[in-house]
Amino acid sequence: MARILSLREAVAELVHDGDTVALEGFTHLIPVAAGHEIIRQGRTDLTLIRMTPDIVYDQMIGAGCARKLIFSWGGNPGVGSLHRFRDAIQNSWPVPLEIEEHSHAGMANRYAAGAAGLPFAVLRGYTGTDLHGQTETIKPIECPFTGERLTAVPAVNPDVGIIHAQRADRAGNVQMWGITGVQKETVLASARSLVTVEEVVDELEPVPGAVVLPQWVVTAVAEVPRGAHPSYAQGYYERDNGYYQDWDPIGRDRERFEQWLATEVLGAERSAR
Repeated sequence: MARILSLREAVAELVHDGDTVALEGFTHLIPVAAGHEIIRQGRTDLTLIRMTPDIVYDQMIGAGCARKLIFSWGGNPGVGSLHRFRDAIQNSWPVPLEIEEHSHAGMANRYAAGAAGLPFAVLRGYTGTDLHGQTETIKPIECPFTGERLTAVPAVNPDVGIIHAQRADRAGNVQMWGITGVQKETVLASARSLVTVEEVVDELEPVPGAVVLPQWVVTAVAEVPRGAHPSYAQGYYERDNGYYQDWDPIGRDRERFEQWLATEVLGAERSAR
């Protein structure tokens, strides 16, 4: 059953050095505040998983949290490259970073397999690419019924899955709506899960198209208003486009990044009631 904790308490309890950690959210509901709390608590040697690593993973990589990234696309959406990510790959700064690259379809199917308790997923999505020659976790497989050559990818089962949602009730049932990606699958595939929410309410009011995660699949809930900023939370606030634009010159320069990290993350206190 889900417990209501502060963000600080939840990260301290659930995220450990060396863990495999997935922070998921597509376009909106990105758990940025949770990523910053992981930085503040000095977690290292993490294997980070995310379909679309953007600036929060750039920040975590620059802070030295990660040793490996499993992903399908990386960039500052609408702006350009992730320069802390590039520096780690090209120059091993602040620490070397191993990468494992997949397609979007491959990553989504890996989460789905993990959520279903299956060892792998099968898809056609890698046909015509050379990713199978670059990534050990992409293997050819023959359909036992038709003989068709397909591709298998192993399930993803993170130690910790972290997502952001609009709200939860006091029992820990979580409700999200709008553009959703693999948040549900991330929670179901993970050994432990943390959901940060805009607010904890007495009762979840029905919303058309909403996804509800019941309390028994969630480990902890933390109330973190604006916990997805600079991404957006439908019904609560819009995307902060200026933040993404401002990140580019910060991320390009090591000294400027370290100053940003010291003032905006390590010197900042974000807590959940």
